[in-house]
Amino acid sequence: MMAANPETIGLLLMAYGSPEDLSQMEAYLMDVRGGRAPSAELIEEIGRRYKMIGGKSPLLERTSQQARALEDELNKRLANGENKPFKAFVGMRHWQPRIHSAINQMAAADIQKAVAVVMAPHSSRLSTGKYYQMLDEALDGQTIDFIRIQSWHKHPALLSAILEKIEIGLDKFGDSVPYIVFTAHSLPTQILEMGDPYDEQLNETARLLAERLKLRAEQWQFCYQSAGENAIPWLGPQIEDVVVELANKGEKNILVVPIGFVCDHVEVLYDIDIRARQIAEHHGARLERTPSLNDSPTFVAALADVVQEHLSLNKPWTE
Repeated sequence: MMAANPETIGLLLMAYGSPEDLSQMEAYLMDVRGGRAPSAELIEEIGRRYKMIGGKSPLLERTSQQARALEDELNKRLANGENKPFKAFVGMRHWQPRIHSAINQMAAADIQKAVAVVMAPHSSRLSTGKYYQMLDEALDGQTIDFIRIQSWHKHPALLSAILEKIEIGLDKFGDSVPYIVFTAHSLPTQILEMGDPYDEQLNETARLLAERLKLRAEQWQFCYQSAGENAIPWLGPQIEDVVVELANKGEKNILVVPIGFVCDHVEVLYDIDIRARQIAEHHGARLERTPSLNDSPTFVAALADVVQEHLSLNKPWTE
């Protein structure tokens, strides 16, 4: 690999990871479970979900697109001529390309300064914290100076990017006004005892969006989805229960806004588009989802703003 200009700033985008095909499902689930072998039933069930969304998750493809778009956006904003001061890399927590591999690539490219961001706007020790722990392990012996973005859940540009997608979702209902359900991936309730900011940040994002949409309290709510299938308690309420409750109350049009996710993957394409929609239909309601942010120009511009501000290249937004 050709070495980069020493002035080049690396961009490390980190995401969860997903298997490339169903033959890798057992190894992937073992990785997710910290080396504990998954049951045959779990392998079959998760495989079934992947089959229903086409056999694989688009997570790596979408994250790679986001990385390229972010690199291009920052270089367009700040570079002159052939001098390209930003170079993006992608690292996954539970599958290839691993975070460790991305760090090796950055070192080979002579990256000395970099910005790391987990592709999730809300911070938690059990989610984003694990990525940075893995980053520290991967850095063993490397001298790359990282700026670590912890959370960006209420950045005005992020809110604008989500609102853009909400408007598209609202248009699906024509003259009808749907009930809006904001969702995010659930985590074990133990994080509340730890003083973890995850739940508070998510509720704040939902509230800020509701305020911008001028929604009354009875027109929206926040809930969780995709809880782990084990005996420990998880943050709720879960979207499946919320959809049933809303339908029974007479809400026949529901718009789901997955504020905890920034691109298409199985938790969006199956858990919402298939499972939650089936539940809604079974109870006589219509459920739609806002398009994912993916590499939309508004979202990429928002992410670029966040990176610039952490590099002190622009006036920071108010925390």
